[in-house]
Amino acid sequence: MKGSIIVLCIFLAGIIIGIFGVVPEAWMPAELSEWLLYALVIQIGISLGYGGNLGKILREVSLRSLLLPLCTIAGILLFSALAGMLLGGRGLRDYLALGSGMGYYSLSSVLIVDLKSDSIGVQAATQLGMLALLVNIIREMTALVGGPWLAKVFGRYAPTAAAGVTSMDVTLPMIVRCGGQTMFPIALMHGMVLEVSVPLLVTLFAG
Repeated sequence: MKGSIIVLCIFLAGIIIGIFGVVPEAWMPAELSEWLLYALVIQIGISLGYGGNLGKILREVSLRSLLLPLCTIAGILLFSALAGMLLGGRGLRDYLALGSGMGYYSLSSVLIVDLKSDSIGVQAATQLGMLALLVNIIREMTALVGGPWLAKVFGRYAPTAAAGVTSMDVTLPMIVRCGGQTMFPIALMHGMVLEVSVPLLVTLFAG
């Protein structure tokens, strides 16, 4: 819980710094977030290599863990459909398309706008694309902040499922911290499978 609060405070601090322009924009290149992410992934790789347990970790990846991305997809689609039935206001396929982003906000929002423009108009499609962007950003932040709590309550696989596509990059350090180094190959594989499924599912439901 303490780690989650720290992550949330850092996120809010970043928002405040951005609003008030405390840090000069020239010091914040667009690639900075990618560099920091690469540094975190390198650090994880170094710790795995120094531990000398990489071979053992890979051998412990069971068939059961390979079902994780399939269960994640099924759960997302199920609860997206339930949200559609409870909230209404949009078609069921729209809710399924929103959920199918699975944290991949940059791709899913653009795909939805492109696919829906002809059928519902550019303005309505843009609104749906913005909603997809918000839904998937909130998903990522929820996984980052709530990951330790999810691991404690639902088990070590829960943060990976909650993270969606981002389990292979942005939320990977958090997943390894909460579930141990054995979660590294599982989270990586989970994110890759979901990344492939996002354009297929979004196109299926939004096309």
